[in-house]
Amino acid sequence: MIIIAGTITIPAEKRAACLEASAPLQLATRRDEPGCLAYIFSADPIEADQIKVYELWEDAATLEAHFLHPNYTDMRTLLGRSGSTGADVHKYRIDAVAPVYNAQRVATASFD
Repeated sequence: MIIIAGTITIPAEKRAACLEASAPLQLATRRDEPGCLAYIFSADPIEADQIKVYELWEDAATLEAHFLHPNYTDMRTLLGRSGSTGADVHKYRIDAVAPVYNAQRVATASFD
């Protein structure tokens, strides 16, 4: 699996309209693109000029297909039209997955 996570900076006064306009693209990506397990662009509750990005993809092939899909290019266009001034977004390959809470309902960093 691959996680995409990061921050997009956008003028605070344009953020709400941008996120509203992005909702159909977020839905279409989730619904129409194989391998998309999560696709979320959301307002940062503390920083008024930031959008937080979280995506989860089954594998590199499905992520690569997303980068060629109109949903991706349309989202980039929307963010640009909305005045995006920068982004700090990274991809992470997942080598292990486990629940946060163990059998005793205790949060743990262990992957055992």
